[in-house]
This record gives sequence, structure tokens and C-alpha cells, in this order.
Amino acid sequence: MKSQVGLWIDHRKAVIVTVTDEGEETRLIDSNMEKHVRFASGSSEDGSAESTRDRQFAGHLDGYYDKVIACIRDAESILILGPGEAKGELKKRLENKELGGRIVGIETVDKMTDRQIAARVRQHFPA
Repeated sequence: MKSQVGLWIDHRKAVIVTVTDEGEETRLIDSNMEKHVRFASGSSEDGSAESTRDRQFAGHLDGYYDKVIACIRDAESILILGPGEAKGELKKRLENKELGGRIVGIETVDKMTDRQIAARVRQHFPA
């Protein structure tokens, strides 16, 4: 069965819309992460609270991206939407898992409702 996926992603949530011959399904994956605070100071070798927090944030993101990839792994075509860094980070992870060839587009878009995301995906993948 042919499936195409479009997703809107940031560091807090991913809205995944899967379009198949049988219809459309929307799924939400929440990262359960609070907003990340970036620190301007250089890296410290003493294991300061900031660098520890940054490592925890990166580790949490790894698990979050793995959940997203598990949901879209079988898609033939993947459209990635989002406002910030998360879409590029996901693209790199997909490429590392040899799924980069399935990416058909990456678009920078601001906040969208689930219905707007589904409409954008349907527009990109007409039946």
C-alpha cells in the first residue's frame, strides 16, 4: 500500500499526517519537553549545570526523533514542515538512517493547526 507522510515538527511536538489509498490518518507525538534555554557561554569542562542540561536536552531529542522516525519509516514520500531547527535535525537523522531519499520537501512554516497541516499535506500529495 502506497503511503505518503507530511509532518509538522518542532522541539515540542510532531503532527504526522499519513495519506494512503484508504484515506488519511493524523497522529500527534509530544516530546514532553520544556522549552530549551540556550546559554551563550562557551563549553565548560567542569560539567556545569548548563552543559549537563544541554546533554540531557540532546538525549531527550534523540528519543523524540526516534519515535517520529518509527511512525514514518514505511512512507514512500516524506514532506517535512516546521518553524525552526527541528525539521533540519530530523532530516539529518533520516539521512543517517538511509531514509533521506524519501524526503520530497522541507518547508519553513509557522504554527499551524492540525487541520491546516492535513490540508497542506493533501495539497502536496493530491489523490
